[in-house]
Amino acid sequence: MVKKSEVKKIFKKGIYTENPVFVQVIGICSALAVTNLMMNSLIMGIALSFVTAFSCLTVSLLKSYTPKHIRMMVQVLIISSFVIIVDIYLKAYMPNMSKALGPYVGLIITNCIIMGRAEGFAQANPPVLSFLDGIASGLGYTLVLLMISSIREILGFGTVFGFQILPEAITKWTLMVMPPSAFFILACIMWVTNNRRLKLERKGAEKR
Repeated sequence: MVKKSEVKKIFKKGIYTENPVFVQVIGICSALAVTNLMMNSLIMGIALSFVTAFSCLTVSLLKSYTPKHIRMMVQVLIISSFVIIVDIYLKAYMPNMSKALGPYVGLIITNCIIMGRAEGFAQANPPVLSFLDGIASGLGYTLVLLMISSIREILGFGTVFGFQILPEAITKWTLMVMPPSAFFILACIMWVTNNRRLKLERKGAEKR
């Protein structure tokens, strides 16, 4: 039976205290590449969450039967299988989104977040907790993507999820449509969130 406190701790780590993007600084290539539109970011985030959660679940289920000397190869094979499922689904049911995301769906295989959670958590924890950890890490990744893409889409296109919210007469920021803008936005998000996290940690240490 999974305790609520364990679930809460897992999600707190995945979303905030150990967020894969702005704390661990991994998986940032796709975070910067697909954040020009919020819908692209949402689908990419869901895809990575699906792959991470089910890969961690499978790794945890098979850990007792996997020889140590081929463990990494087995993990890559498992991750690749779920990425292929996502890629096939997008091509079959969301062809426009598949084209928009381009090669970055296939590159989920190389995303450090998935391998990190599979090796660092699923390999040493039960299946249910591993599955929840995968969802939490994927959710943390997705939220960062949406934060970046919301700024870029509003300022670059005047829209949110494709819906026009700013008047057409307002001058759009061309810089926000270009990939380099994601670097600046991510840096600002990392600075604000890490600064806040460190302040909270200091306050907690002082109270002790």
